[in-house]
Parts: sequence; structure tokens; C-alpha cells
Amino acid sequence: MSEINKPKVKLVGMDGNAFSILARVSRALREAGYPKEHVDKFTEEATSGDYDNLLQICCKYVDVG
Repeated sequence: MSEINKPKVKLVGMDGNAFSILARVSRALREAGYPKEHVDKFTEEATSGDYDNLLQICCKYVDVG
């Protein structure tokens, strides 16, 4: 995954609920044209740990603002 192609997602100042974050990042990936497999991989990685893991994985897949 290229840093250049990462969609930008605003999380700062938004709802900090894990499900809300998952939905926002998944939607951004789909809207950026990533295939379903890529979005599924994000979801699998993001839900494989705690809240801190979720935030780290989000930063891996999107530009977080």
C-alpha cells in the first residue's frame, strides 16, 4: 500500500467510538476505490486487538487528521 494513495480521514474531534471509526475508515477506503479484499483486510487487522490497535491500524491504512 502506497502512502500516496492513502485517503484522508478526519478522526480528531469526531466520535471516538470504535465502531464509528471502523465505519468511517472503511467508507473512505471504498470511496477511494480500494477493492473489497483490501477493506476486509483492514477490518480484520483493526478488530484483532484493543482500541489502541484499532488506531494504529487506521494510521497504517489512511491519513488520519
